[in-house]
Amino acid sequence: MDWGGSPDILRVLCRGLDPAVFDVSLIIGKTGHVSAKTRVFLDEFKGKVTVIKQLKRDISLFDDIMAFFKLYRIFRETGFDVVHTHTAKAGALARIAAYFAGVPAIIHTPHGHNFYGYFNAFFSGLVRIIEKLLGCFTDRIMVLTELEKSDHIKYRVANRGKLVLISQGLDLSGFDPDNKNNISVKESLGISGNFLVAGFVGRLEPVKGPQYFIKAAKKILEKREGVKFVLSGEGSLRRELEEAVASWGLSEQIVFLGWQENIPGIMSAMDMLVLPSLNEAVGIVLIEAQSLGIPVVASNVGGIPEVVKDGQTGLLVAQADPDALAQAMLKLLSDPALRRSMSGSALAWCRDRFKAEAMVDKVTRMYEEVLKEKNARA
Repeated sequence: MDWGGSPDILRVLCRGLDPAVFDVSLIIGKTGHVSAKTRVFLDEFKGKVTVIKQLKRDISLFDDIMAFFKLYRIFRETGFDVVHTHTAKAGALARIAAYFAGVPAIIHTPHGHNFYGYFNAFFSGLVRIIEKLLGCFTDRIMVLTELEKSDHIKYRVANRGKLVLISQGLDLSGFDPDNKNNISVKESLGISGNFLVAGFVGRLEPVKGPQYFIKAAKKILEKREGVKFVLSGEGSLRRELEEAVASWGLSEQIVFLGWQENIPGIMSAMDMLVLPSLNEAVGIVLIEAQSLGIPVVASNVGGIPEVVKDGQTGLLVAQADPDALAQAMLKLLSDPALRRSMSGSALAWCRDRFKAEAMVDKVTRMYEEVLKEKNARA
């Protein structure tokens, strides 16, 4: 339940599944970076949460074996009808454990786009082989985008019958478009209300592309004034990025906010949101920004083209290209009418498309369908 997109889906499903039909339990690893939303959720759901401290993101033979046997024991003793696994590492251990424990229905959601572009060629190939083998222990794979679905088929990881496309559903109740371009929030960040703000929200890790964001910011600041660039997030690149910005003498123009709990509040200070990822399954922050009526600039990778309408709600550019990124950002910064037009289009695009209720309904039908198939075979 650390920072990232998977906790958003888990919260929506745990809260949204009909308690008269489903008795939901949540099994997680130890959470090191808990957002405010997740903290509230875990407290609210605490009677239904089991923590396995050995269930970690990093590979560790001893911990992984321990986590596997703990999962197997829980599945065996509890007698779940459905086990729905999330993310690659936890999904691998839990699917195998659920299979050997005799769980009738096993569902998996990858929450990532790891078949290419994330690792080098060798490890990408290894991931595809492992996922194909894990498909033997899986009844359905819930994918979030058409690209994920087509890639599973293209690389023969799973056949069409196992794949269910269910679009990302989010609780967007805190994202009020009336708060967009909030001058008081800008001023609380030490930014004059007259400045335009371009923001990055996400992990400060290479795959998210913050290095390209600051390079593009530098190029823009060489051409114009009246712009501030903010980065909200933490990660392994933070010190390196801050040192680079300081060496350019731009620490007042490019500001690192660290991890922020109030993402809607931070976004409300932005005139655009930028996500220059090298790989992205969905890009949840892009949905959140557009739901506030904030135009976006993002890399044309992964599932991003399915959540951003290029030229209408935002601009898509080639990955790892700070020149193209700066050009797209400058286009929006220099054209208030274009920003207003994209703002309205973004609101219309997100209004009904990414509702949490729609995702919960489709997941419910998927569970029921798999169980019906299993019962018919019994």
